[in-house]
Amino acid sequence: MRSKCVLLKNLMMKSMFIALLLSTTGLFATAQSSTVSSFIESYIHQHSFSGTVLIQKDSEVLYHASFGLANREFKIPFNDDTKYKICSITKSFTATLILQLYEQGKIDLNAKISAYLPDYAGEGATRVSIHQLLNHTSGLANTDTVKSLENALKYGIGFYNKPYTSDQLVKNFCSNQLVNEPGKKFDYNNGDYIILGKILERIYHKSYEKILTDQILTPLHMYHSGLLSQDKIVDSLSNTYFLRTDLNQIVPDLPMYNQDWYAAGAMYSNTKDLLKFFNALFDLKLIKKETLALMLKPGLDNYGYSVWIRDYKGANIKYKRIERYGSILGANAVVFRYLNENVTVIVLSNTNLTDLGDFALQIGRSIF
Repeated sequence: MRSKCVLLKNLMMKSMFIALLLSTTGLFATAQSSTVSSFIESYIHQHSFSGTVLIQKDSEVLYHASFGLANREFKIPFNDDTKYKICSITKSFTATLILQLYEQGKIDLNAKISAYLPDYAGEGATRVSIHQLLNHTSGLANTDTVKSLENALKYGIGFYNKPYTSDQLVKNFCSNQLVNEPGKKFDYNNGDYIILGKILERIYHKSYEKILTDQILTPLHMYHSGLLSQDKIVDSLSNTYFLRTDLNQIVPDLPMYNQDWYAAGAMYSNTKDLLKFFNALFDLKLIKKETLALMLKPGLDNYGYSVWIRDYKGANIKYKRIERYGSILGANAVVFRYLNENVTVIVLSNTNLTDLGDFALQIGRSIF
């Protein structure tokens, strides 16, 4: 009888301890959320931020809020479902699609471009590997030639002023001469991922858009994401605006054909959908653990496959993170994923008024 009483007492004490622990954890999360919220509200007013911020810690959304106007002409405010041009965050989707084929034995990361595009006419056909395309060490001449605002205002932003098919993009703009020895120098080049997009199309015998939809968007229920194109109307898509420094005023983005960014930067999405993608990536629902490790292995410029890896050694390793940026004039986006703290920070904006990299970094510091 006494042993039963002791057992009952122990169970009651354990239950009380668990309840206290859960209560304390809840209070901590509430306090943390309040601290983060206060910091963000202060930051956005100081730095003219316009857009949406989402923060997840472990499996809980710690913060999700929107600020400013999605359309300035009609004064339409943002909401948490607003879609944005996510620009080069597209590259992480392309890299994931390539790595899925690698797992299936359909792509050798050390094989050269000509193995998958036998009609590729560029100098790198038999010298540039898939690995070097993924980590921007191809050595190919950069496809982006606009170097100043003045040049862009006079002549537009390169070949993005006219519509091209994926075949035309590769043939006309991504088949240039080598300017560096492959593998020796990091050079962030949209052309590398345009070539990867074309390789995906050749292997799947489908359009990049169809591959993206079938392999990632539909399985993850990412119904607010897709590829931009001049012949589509995307509902709830934010307009984009950039600061004309010569006029010291904000203006609509310059005309362009967004589809020309293709597998390097043509996607739109929202914060909720991007969280689904990065959660699935790190929960190993898209690629295996060993493959993810390849993606996150820092190379030149601390760049892996489509992402930068920061603070991965030394005193700050606790805050090891991936950083993925997207930026085309007023369209700006950033995703930070703290790998040892299981924290994701997603910031999407429709202007270039705020340094989103600094914003995301400061958000991380406010959490930790």
